[in-house]
Amino acid sequence: MAMKLHELTIHKACGLLAQKEISSQELTRAVLSRIEAVEDRVGAYISVFEEEAMARAKRADREISKGHIRPLTGIPLSIKDLICTKGLKTTCGSKILENFIPPYDATLIEKLKGAGAVILGKTNMDEFAMGSSTENSGLKLTRNPWDLTCIPGGSSGGSAASVAADMCLGSFGSDTGGSIRQPASHCGIIGMKPTYGRVSRFGLVAFASSLDQIGPISKDVTDCSLLMNAVSGYDLRDSTSVQAAVPDFTACLQHGLKGLKIGIPEQYHSSGGLDPDVSASVENALKVLEGLGAECVGVSLPHTDYVVAVYYVIASCEASSNLARYDGVRFGFRDEGQTDLIQMYRQTRSRGFGEEVQRRIIIGTYALSAGYYDAYYGKASQVRTLIGQDFNNAFNTCDVLISPVASTPAFKIGEKVDDPLTMYLSDVFTLAANLAGIPGMSVPCGFSAGGLPIGLQIMGKHFNEELLLKVAYNFEQASDFHKKRPVL
Repeated sequence: MAMKLHELTIHKACGLLAQKEISSQELTRAVLSRIEAVEDRVGAYISVFEEEAMARAKRADREISKGHIRPLTGIPLSIKDLICTKGLKTTCGSKILENFIPPYDATLIEKLKGAGAVILGKTNMDEFAMGSSTENSGLKLTRNPWDLTCIPGGSSGGSAASVAADMCLGSFGSDTGGSIRQPASHCGIIGMKPTYGRVSRFGLVAFASSLDQIGPISKDVTDCSLLMNAVSGYDLRDSTSVQAAVPDFTACLQHGLKGLKIGIPEQYHSSGGLDPDVSASVENALKVLEGLGAECVGVSLPHTDYVVAVYYVIASCEASSNLARYDGVRFGFRDEGQTDLIQMYRQTRSRGFGEEVQRRIIIGTYALSAGYYDAYYGKASQVRTLIGQDFNNAFNTCDVLISPVASTPAFKIGEKVDDPLTMYLSDVFTLAANLAGIPGMSVPCGFSAGGLPIGLQIMGKHFNEELLLKVAYNFEQASDFHKKRPVL
């Protein structure tokens, strides 16, 4: 066929598979060839499971030949490397788990396998999802396919880069403070953080348990809806999973936004340090949405100034607790040169964890220590409640909120790596959605003067992903930013 199979969207590939114009084996082989051609420049994958992928593609073709096809049957996907895959390496981008092979599949993986998807490999990430650029990976460097001198975003940078570079047809990442939306914005693709509790976290290696959420990364909004359909739903094995009805997310992909009220948070749009190209792209996107029948109204999120501080206290405290298990005793890396137990603990964690992970563990341990718990974690939890109330109040006057995803386009590799505070502040627009537990997504809305993608953030009420997808779909259909792909 004249078309390049690796460039297909999921829904187009599904149509061709159903019509038997292509096979899953042909499609998977084409994507594996694409990985072989560009991976040395992009660095999106930590592991590629070629043999397993081709075996699953062969199985999918057998199912299709019997007339059994679902939207993900035979579709090659990548997975962020902190989601457990039975018998296949799961590193979390860390030296401490460099050779860890889980004995079980995450619920997400079970659902994808049940849907007939082909898992190509595991993608690079900031170590234990702690970072905004994927530069904190302990294993390799990932580059932005649009400009190989720039970061792809983080922490799901490998997943976003693999989708943008057509090294898979879709991917799954995790979002603790913007780790799906921000790299999706920087790589010019779709990324969704579902409502906390919508998608099971069983088998997701924990960073901050009250904030982490698995979500899809895709080439367009229709694909995002298909991926959400496959993985959403209650899971008894996840104590934070919510028994909420799961709609058909593709049913909301309808034209027309008449009567929709879009909230414009004054604190976000008056934010200092907002890049002019980002500001202009978001303003133009709002005009497009107004042209589709939406009405823009001003809203206030008065506790926005506290979001970064609250997030980094809560996330670091939970990281300190969750990462205490990596001590060299039961699994993972161990410093074998020590005879004293305490020294073994100390050297294992010092050598196994990178600088950023150690920094957050230290911050969290301090904030949880005797005499400081109430002043830091306790107070941050109280302010978190106020931040959630801000969103509830805003949604009394609007249906969705719109803001930039990131204050700047993708920055140069190495530009902020030695300045943790500046790096933390780059997530100012995405953190609050995790603190409030609401859904948020990024949709491409423009390009910088230097040709780098810019994303529009859409946020909504709890368990109202359908409306976010509808707004994103209408904007996508009225623009062509999602159709552009980097040239590698």
